[in-house]
Amino acid sequence: MTSTDARRAGGPRGILRRRSVEDAMAVVGDPDRRLRRTLGAWDLAVMGVAVAVGAGIFSVGATAAARYAGPSVIVSFVIASVVCALAIMCYAEFASTMPVAGSAYTYSYTTMGEFIAWIIGWDLILEMLLASAVIAKFWGVYLSDAFALFGVDLPPTVAVGGADVAWGPVLIVAVFTTLLAIGTRLSSRVNSVFTILKVGITLFVIVAGFFYVKAENWSPFVPPSQPAPEGTGALHQPLTGFLLGLEPSMYGVMGILSGAALVFFAFIGFDVVATTAEETRNPQRAVPRGILGGLALVTVLYVLVTVVVTGMVSYTELAASDSPSLTTAFVLVGADWAGRVISVGIVLGLTSVLMVLLLGLTRVVFAMSRDGLLPRAMSRTSRRFGTPLWLQVGAGVIVALIAGLSEVELLEEMINIGTLSAFVLVSFGVPLLRRSRPDLPRGFRVPFSPVLPIISGLACIWLMLNLTTLTWLRFLVWVVVGAVIYFGYSYRHSMLGRGVPAPALAEDVERP
Repeated sequence: MTSTDARRAGGPRGILRRRSVEDAMAVVGDPDRRLRRTLGAWDLAVMGVAVAVGAGIFSVGATAAARYAGPSVIVSFVIASVVCALAIMCYAEFASTMPVAGSAYTYSYTTMGEFIAWIIGWDLILEMLLASAVIAKFWGVYLSDAFALFGVDLPPTVAVGGADVAWGPVLIVAVFTTLLAIGTRLSSRVNSVFTILKVGITLFVIVAGFFYVKAENWSPFVPPSQPAPEGTGALHQPLTGFLLGLEPSMYGVMGILSGAALVFFAFIGFDVVATTAEETRNPQRAVPRGILGGLALVTVLYVLVTVVVTGMVSYTELAASDSPSLTTAFVLVGADWAGRVISVGIVLGLTSVLMVLLLGLTRVVFAMSRDGLLPRAMSRTSRRFGTPLWLQVGAGVIVALIAGLSEVELLEEMINIGTLSAFVLVSFGVPLLRRSRPDLPRGFRVPFSPVLPIISGLACIWLMLNLTTLTWLRFLVWVVVGAVIYFGYSYRHSMLGRGVPAPALAEDVERP
C-alpha cells in the first residue's frame, strides 16, 4: 500500500473512521451536490461583521455590566475577543487547507473520526437553528418597538387558527430564505447594504454617547464581589461555581469571567463564515483575510460601545433596569431621541444576522447529508441556482415555525455552548492535522502551533465551564439525542462506512 493509499484508508473503522483530506475535497466533484464559487474576501468579511453586529452590540455589553462585571465588562470583551481570535485562526487554517462546506464538522471528520464529527455537526445545527430562531423572534419584537417609538401601533402577533403567531419572524425568515435559495451572491450583496447601514448607525451612536461619558462612572472599575440577587438558583450559576459549592455571586474577578462567557455570544458567527469556504473564490487567501478582518472590526466596535455604555451611567443604575441596554443608558441621561436611532440600527442589525445564520445552518446540514450521515436527498443542489434550494426552504420553514410559535429566547445561552464546543475541537484539530498531514499546502498557518491552538481549546473550555449549570444539562440532553440518531441511522448510512468512493475531483475545483 502506498503512502497515498494509506492516507485514503482513513485509519480505524467503526465510529472512529476518518475521512481523508483527499476524499473531503473530492466530494465537491459531485455535479448534483455542488456549490458555486461566487464569494470573495470582502463578502466573507461583511458576513462576519453582519452576523456579529446585531442587537447584541446594543444590549449584551450593558447586560453583562449590570449583572456580572460592572465597568470591567470591557475586560470581559477583550478576553472573549482574544479567545475568539485564537479559535478563528484555527478555522482559517482549516478552511484554507480544505475549502469545503461543513466547517468544524468537516475538519473534525478528517482529524478525530466520524462520531466526533457527527456530534460537533449536531452541535452546530443546535447553535445555528436556535440562533436563527432567537434572532428572528427578536426581529419581530424590535420591529414593533421601532414602530411604537414613531407613534405607530404594530401588534407583534396575529391570531391564526386559535393560536397567536408572531408574524414578524415568519416574514423575515421567508424573505431571506427566498434570497438564499436563488443565489448566495445575490444574498451577499443585499447583506452588504444592511451591514454598511448598521455599522454607520453604530458609529453614530458611539460618537453621540461619548458626549455624555463621565470618568467617575468607571469607578470602581472592578466592583467587589457580592452575593447574587435573592432567588438566583444553583442551576443558574456558572458550572464551576456549582461544582465547587460556591454561593451564587456577581462582580469581582469571577464576574469578569462570567461576563466573558456571556458576551462571547457577541462573537458567534465567525465559524459560520468558514462554512462558505466551498463557495469562495481563491479560498486559500480570501477565507483567512475575510474572517480575521471582520473579527478585528467587530472587536473595535464592541469595545467602543461598552466604553460608552459604562461611562454614560453607573453600572448600579443599569442593574436597576429590567432590560439594561445602550438605550437605557441614553434614557437615563435624558437623551431619549437615541432610542429611535438605536431601534432602527437593531432592526437592520438583526436582519443581516439572520441571513448569515440561515446560510450557515443549511451548509452544515448540506455537508452532513452529502456524507450520508443525514438523508442524502437533502444535499441535492439546484442546477439553475447552484444552491441546496429545497434544503434552504425546509430549514426556513422550521426556523419560522420555532420563532413564530415558541418562547425560543429562553434557550439563548445554548447557542454559546454549541459554538464553544465547535471551537474546542477545531482548535485541537490543527496540531492533529499538522502531525498527520504535514505535506498539505496551507494558505494560512496558525503561528506558534501547537501552543496557540492548545491555548485556544483550553480557553474555550474555560468559557464553557462559566456557562450556567442549567445550560450544561440542556446541552447534554441534546448530545444524547444526537448520539441516538447517529447509532440509529447515520452509522449505517455513512458513505465512508459503506465504502462508497468520493466522486472524482472536477478539474475546475480549486485545490488548496
